[in-house]
Amino acid sequence: MGEIKTYRDLIVWQKAMALVTAVYRCAGQFPTSEVYGLIPQLQRCAVSIPSNIAEGYGRRSTGDYRRFLQISMGSVFELQTQLEIARNLDYLTQQRFEELYGQSREVERMLSSLIAKLKD
Repeated sequence: MGEIKTYRDLIVWQKAMALVTAVYRCAGQFPTSEVYGLIPQLQRCAVSIPSNIAEGYGRRSTGDYRRFLQISMGSVFELQTQLEIARNLDYLTQQRFEELYGQSREVERMLSSLIAKLKD
């Protein structure tokens, strides 16, 4: 396993970036009535996930890193909730919802594992 040199080497950051891309692509297909509603909410919390992973990594303090990872985790839960809302409004098909939700759950599990490792 290679050495982590930068936050960009973290698999969880890479997966979070893929999730952001997927969220932006699907949100772009929502009705224009959501341009000031659900679309920016989804985008904001999706962007927050890898952004906080990167910011925490850059703090060079285990306590700060853990705190920023916890903020990322909160953004994952927020995103999952908004995906449920989008599904309930039929903005997402069940299949697309399951794909995005599955990606978010993978990031959630990876963040949880990383947070636990930092508590040692």
